[in-house]
Amino acid sequence: MSDNNTKGMTVSRRQFLLGSAALGGSLLVPGVINRAWAAGSDAPELKEIRVGFIPLTDCASVVMAAVKGFDKKYGITILPSKEANWASVRDKLLSGELNASHILYGQLYGLQMGLSGPQTNMAALMTLNQNGQGITLANALHEAGVTDLPALAKHLAASPAGTYTFAQTFPTGTHAMWLNYWLASAGINPLNDIRSVVVPPPQMVMNMKIGNMVGYCVGEPWNQRAISDGIGFTAATSQDIWPDHPEKVLGTRADWVEKNPNSARALTAAVLEASRWIDASDDNRRETAKVIAGRAYLNTKEETIVGRMLGQYDNGIGRSWKDQHAMRFFHDGSVNYPWLSDGMWFLTQHKRWGLLDSDPDYLAIARQVNRIDIYKQAAASVGNVPLPGSDMRSSVLMDGVRWDGSNPVAYANGFSVKK
Repeated sequence: MSDNNTKGMTVSRRQFLLGSAALGGSLLVPGVINRAWAAGSDAPELKEIRVGFIPLTDCASVVMAAVKGFDKKYGITILPSKEANWASVRDKLLSGELNASHILYGQLYGLQMGLSGPQTNMAALMTLNQNGQGITLANALHEAGVTDLPALAKHLAASPAGTYTFAQTFPTGTHAMWLNYWLASAGINPLNDIRSVVVPPPQMVMNMKIGNMVGYCVGEPWNQRAISDGIGFTAATSQDIWPDHPEKVLGTRADWVEKNPNSARALTAAVLEASRWIDASDDNRRETAKVIAGRAYLNTKEETIVGRMLGQYDNGIGRSWKDQHAMRFFHDGSVNYPWLSDGMWFLTQHKRWGLLDSDPDYLAIARQVNRIDIYKQAAASVGNVPLPGSDMRSSVLMDGVRWDGSNPVAYANGFSVKK
């Protein structure tokens, strides 16, 4: 259980709202700023910006920024580019075929550290969403008596190590880290006790249907889709693991930002405004679900997307609830701020699971990757986007361990289940 449930972040909401005064966010006139920053020396260097996305519900703000015309307000045209898998996103970002992308937070940091491709200095312009991922288990496990994590641990313990295969979407990415954290909290070592494979998000359901794995961690709508197709059930949501966790970011190469700072600011502003629009009402969320369900985006049924976007959950085996930490895109700007502690957390997990041989300078790397400067400029351009009073935030994850970024070395090395 997270202290977010009652108090929000250690940075209080009042402090968060007051923080916007640093840039005068609530005093700026968006229209004036938009015209000024789209002309003259502040004009975007690029008129068209190609932004990659994977067919997942949390690509919504990138898509809606283009569909609703928020990009035009900032002097750019966003060209959403549907990608097949996260490896394709990586390759096209590094080659320059994509200017930026909807990307896994942990994947971006993996590139920065040379863990998931050639070492490349990267930039996180903003966080796109919190929450809204899930862990799906096959109906065969349910038939064997598995309904939750303790039952799964008991079931796995009765079988030889590596008997069961689980899938995630990228080795350094968010879904691998959620799956690992969830399993490890029950004493299951994801490196030894199971077999872990990589499967692209849209292929999860089919691979489970044909028996290639008994469990997977992925973003929506592919957990709900398993229930709709009658092949699996939701054993946990990612917000069960870490309420209000960071998920995807708007990522790009650092050298692209240095060459195109005005374009980076305009892109961030457009997606930030789309994020605020989505979260403004349930009707906006329904409209978003209808749009992204289309063939050009997720290519699935609207009803598979909209329920969980609205926080309406059914796990497929008899439990229904209104989730208080469902997928968020804005939430007074607290979703989108590129918190340093968020980036640092993924590095701690990379160290925990042996992807990093030694402890890096966690804070220095986060300060390099998370472009708070660009985000603050974009927030000022959009107007009325609160800023926090601190670049760090605090949460308590499912195992009762607090994370606040204050001692990342001790945190990374303090887990009993690790490599």
